[in-house]
Amino acid sequence: MGAQLAECVGLRLVILLALGVMDQGAEGCTCQLAHPQEHFCQSEIVIRAKISGEKIISPSNSSSPYQKMIQYEIKLIKMFKGFDKLKDIQYVYTPVFSSLCGVKLDASNKVQYLLSGNMWSEGKVSVGLCDFIEPWDNLSLAQKKNLNYRYQMGCDCTISTCYTSPCCTSSVNECLWTDWLLDNKLSREQARQYACIKRSDGSCSWYRGSGPPDNDFMDVSDP
Repeated sequence: MGAQLAECVGLRLVILLALGVMDQGAEGCTCQLAHPQEHFCQSEIVIRAKISGEKIISPSNSSSPYQKMIQYEIKLIKMFKGFDKLKDIQYVYTPVFSSLCGVKLDASNKVQYLLSGNMWSEGKVSVGLCDFIEPWDNLSLAQKKNLNYRYQMGCDCTISTCYTSPCCTSSVNECLWTDWLLDNKLSREQARQYACIKRSDGSCSWYRGSGPPDNDFMDVSDP
């Protein structure tokens, strides 16, 4: 059993090195591939908002164009994560250049977005191409529900991407993400419909559905 597990893990490492674990979002901007739940768990701020305005700003102590940022004025609709850090958010910031992972958003006040990002030391929220940023209407119903509590329930779980078979778990708190293996795409069934949730016995497993999970999942109820 141990030898088989070691072989599985070793093969996965070889595959990841061969295929690469990074996604080239734009020239010069390299992002690590991640399930929506991983984006949620790794982000300090996750919100639903409209973009109502934008302007280019530069640090007062720099004349370099690469230091310029886009300041997006937002209308906050709902905060999913970050209550402990900010009570309200008026602006989010992103680099002007996509090569620096800057992201272009529709500032017409017509499109609602899911925005995930992190905070600078001065309390400003930064977003970029490597964050989970999607028009709200592009999200599945399951993803919208998962943002409320299921993703948070799985932040102690590990999601591992399968690129080819065989693909094996290396611990009980791991979920295998097989979208790429089945469809050669990462934004498929497991990304759009599933959350990796910790069970009452400490193990992790994929959960799909709009109702509450079974009793062997920890403290789950629909909002």
